[in-house]
Amino acid sequence: MPIATRAMTTSRKKPQPSLVAKKQPAQQRATETYERILEVTAQTLADVGIERLSTNLVCERAGLTPPALYRYFPNKYALLSELGQRLMQAQNARVDRHMTLEVFAGGLEALEHAMEGLILDTYEATVQTVGGVWIMRALRAVPALQQVRLASHAAVTKEQTELLVQAFPDANPAELQMVSRIVVELVYATVEMIFDEPLDVKAVARTVAGMIASHLTRIRPDAAPPRKATGQAAARR
Repeated sequence: MPIATRAMTTSRKKPQPSLVAKKQPAQQRATETYERILEVTAQTLADVGIERLSTNLVCERAGLTPPALYRYFPNKYALLSELGQRLMQAQNARVDRHMTLEVFAGGLEALEHAMEGLILDTYEATVQTVGGVWIMRALRAVPALQQVRLASHAAVTKEQTELLVQAFPDANPAELQMVSRIVVELVYATVEMIFDEPLDVKAVARTVAGMIASHLTRIRPDAAPPRKATGQAAARR
C-alpha cells in the first residue's frame, strides 16, 4: 500500500459507537429490566467512574447476562447517552422555574437572584441524580456523547432566546441568541467547576449570577453605551 494511502487510511476517524437503545420495553417486566439496567449503570458509574465502567460489570451487578443487556443497549455509550439525556432533562426543567418575563422586568437585583437560584438548582439536580457528576463529566469528556450535551444546550438556548426576544423586543435577535447560548454554557460550566474544586457553592453561584445579570441588563438598546453595531437601534429606541 502506498505511503499516502496508508496515511489517509490511518487518519480516518473511527466510527462513532451507536447511542440508540436497540429496543424500547413494551411490557412491565421488560420496563423493570430496562430501568434496572440504568439504575445499576448509574450506581456503578458513581462507584468506579467512567474509565472502569463496562457492560460486563453492569451485568454482573444487575444479575443479568450480557445478551439480556444487549437486547436494549448495544454498548456502554448507549447507557451513558440515556443517563445523560435524563440528567439534562432534570437540569433543564429548573430553567423555567427561575427565568421568566417578570424576572427580566424586575431589574438587576431580581435577575441576579434568579440566576443564582438557577445555578444552585441545577447543581442540586445533579447532586440528587445517582452518578450525576460522573454522567455530566462523561457528556463533556467522551467524544461520542458530545451531541447529547450540545443538543440539550441548543434546545435550552432556543427557549431562552425566545424569552429574551419578548423581554427585549428592540434588541438585536442575533445578539440575544448568542447571549443565550453563552449563558447556557456558563451555567453548566459553573456547575461542573463546583464539583471539580473545593469552592463555596453559594459564593460561586452568586458571583457568576452577578456577572451574567450585569450583562443582561445592558442588552436593552437604550441602556447600552453607543456602539457601531447597535447605535442605530439605540437611536430608534
